[in-house]
Amino acid sequence: MHLADAGATFVEGQEVKIHTPSDATRLGIETVYQDLALCDNLDVVANMFLGRELADPGGVGPLQELDMEKQALDVLAGLQVTTIQSVRQTVAALSGGQRQSVSISRAVMWSAKVVILDEPTAALGVAQTAQVLALIKQLREQGLGVVVITHNIREVFEVADRIIVLRLGRRVATFRHDETTPEEVVGAIMGARRQAA
Repeated sequence: MHLADAGATFVEGQEVKIHTPSDATRLGIETVYQDLALCDNLDVVANMFLGRELADPGGVGPLQELDMEKQALDVLAGLQVTTIQSVRQTVAALSGGQRQSVSISRAVMWSAKVVILDEPTAALGVAQTAQVLALIKQLREQGLGVVVITHNIREVFEVADRIIVLRLGRRVATFRHDETTPEEVVGAIMGARRQAA
């Protein structure tokens, strides 16, 4: 994790310091990494609870498998993820879109307020991409803040309300989706247009 070298971070109007990924998680900020950070040999439930497994009171004894399965099913149903046949199948057996759905569901399962998605449709086919974009829209409809990092301009205009362009590590432009065009955004990306950030 890289710490900010300038500026301030505010969560719900309060300035906060984020030094570790755990700090961000405690503040309700979850990240879905481009590589998804899933364990192929574990099933969907185990991946959704990885590192946060439910155990008997006191933390000893067997895991509460049925409770974890029910919670996983509830989260998937709440996000309208219908393409996963069984939450007990291994992640290795899932398609790219299904894996992305598991990773996003895991992020929102823990009372996230903001979900950061890094290249969520990279290397996905057309149908899988549509599935992930629908899931992003579902997150927004449920009131979550969603930050999508992508190079795909078409997808940006499909899911974004606000578009921020970074060039050489600096913000060079900020657009409202309904007040700009793909050409204008691409111009900012290429450096042909610079807007006061």
